[in-house]
Amino acid sequence: MNRSEQIKVLCVRKNISIAALARMINESPQNLNAKLKRNTVTDEEIGLICNALDVQYRSFFEMENGERIE
Repeated sequence: MNRSEQIKVLCVRKNISIAALARMINESPQNLNAKLKRNTVTDEEIGLICNALDVQYRSFFEMENGERIE
């Protein structure tokens, strides 16, 4: 699973839309959707997503209950 797919699954499991996530990281929903489509999310953006959703990323997302999205 690539980063874009991981982010999409993470949003589903966190019950948040991609648009809401984009706003949380000061990104336009259109721009974030384009990056997800092209799979060009940067490491910096991954850090912002982790902070916004209170998760850790180690080539996978790890939720507070220990569940991993790889």
